[in-house]
Amino acid sequence: MTSFHRLAPVAAVGVAALLLASCGDRPTDTQGSSSGGSASGSGEKFAACMVLDTGGVDDRSFNQSSYAGFTEAQKENANITPTYIASNSDADYVPNLTAEVGKGCDTIVAVGGLMADAVKEVAEQNPDQKFAEIDSASGADNVYGFQYNTVEGGFLGGYLAAGMTKTGTVGTWGGLNIPPVTIYMDGFWEGVQYYNQQKGKSVKVIGWDEKNPSGGTFSNSFTDQAAGRSITETLASQGADIIMPVAGQSGLGAGAAAEAAGGSLNLIWVDTDGCVSAEQYCKYFISSVTKNLTDAVKDYVVKSAAGDVPTGGYVGTLENDGTGLAPFNQFDAQVPAELKTELDAVKQDIIDGKIEITSPSAIKAS
Repeated sequence: MTSFHRLAPVAAVGVAALLLASCGDRPTDTQGSSSGGSASGSGEKFAACMVLDTGGVDDRSFNQSSYAGFTEAQKENANITPTYIASNSDADYVPNLTAEVGKGCDTIVAVGGLMADAVKEVAEQNPDQKFAEIDSASGADNVYGFQYNTVEGGFLGGYLAAGMTKTGTVGTWGGLNIPPVTIYMDGFWEGVQYYNQQKGKSVKVIGWDEKNPSGGTFSNSFTDQAAGRSITETLASQGADIIMPVAGQSGLGAGAAAEAAGGSLNLIWVDTDGCVSAEQYCKYFISSVTKNLTDAVKDYVVKSAAGDVPTGGYVGTLENDGTGLAPFNQFDAQVPAELKTELDAVKQDIIDGKIEITSPSAIKAS
C-alpha cells in the first residue's frame, strides 16, 4: 500500500535526526545548533528561532517534529542557525516570544494553537518581525499559519482500527479539548462510522463521540504519562483493544499500558511515526496518523532564508501529504491485503470529495 507510505519516510528522517541529536544530556531550555551543515556556507546568515509549547523539544510529538524542520533546513542551507526556547506553561508564551524578538531573530516559529493569542499580540506590537505559527491560521499580516486537516488522516486511522479490532470496541482520548486535538478524534470517530456503514458492522468508539463532545476523555495535559496510562487502562477495561491517544508525551502512558497488557492492547500513534519517535513501543503501534510538520517547517525556513518569505498560510491534507498514515511497520503482515486496498480507496475518495467529512474542526484549504 505504497500510497500511504510516501509521507512517513521523509518526516521520519527529520525526527530521527532530532532523536540522535538529543542523545546524552537533555537540552537546556534554549538550545542552539552550529551552522556546520552540509550545504554551502555562502550567503546571508539567518537566525531561525522557535518558541516551543509545553512538553519540551523531545516530546515525541509536535514540538519535536517541528524543530526537526529547523535542523533539516540547516542541512540544506548552512547559513541557517536554529535555536529554540521552551515554554513551561501558557504564562511563558508572551515573554518567550518577546524575548525572541529582542534577540534579533529573522523569523520566529511558535508551536501550537494555544499560542495563537500570544502570537497575535506580539506580532501586532512588532510589525516588522516575521512570525509563523503551528496549528493556527494567520492572525496578522506578519504571521504565516500552518494548519493540518488531520481529520482526514484520523479518518483513515479510524477505518483501520475498525478493520483490525477483535473486540468490536476501539477508543481514542486527547490531551486537551482543543481543535488541534479533537480534529484527530473526530476523524477517528467518523472513520469507524464509515467502516460500519460500508460493512454493516457495529464497531463501537469509546472516549469520544463527535456528536457529543462534552463527553470526551482528556488527560488535561500533554506531559502527564501517569494520567495517559490510567485513561488507556480504563478504556481497555471497557473493551477497547485498539486506542489512539492524541496527547503528546501523555500518550507515552498508553504505550506503557499496552506493554503491561501483554499483547491484548494495540495503539495508533499521532503526529509522527510512533515507531520512530516512540520506538520502545513500536510493536504495539498498528500505524500512526501523521502530521508532516517537519517538511512544512523546513520549506518555510529554507524559503525565508533565501529571501522568499511565504505569506498567508499552509493547510496540510491527504492530497499534499500533510497528513496520512505511517507504515504498518511490525503489523504489516497482520493487516489484511483487502483492508490495505480499502484504505487506499478511502484515501482517494476523501481527496476526490466523494467522502464528506463533517467534523466542525475540519479545515478548508484556501
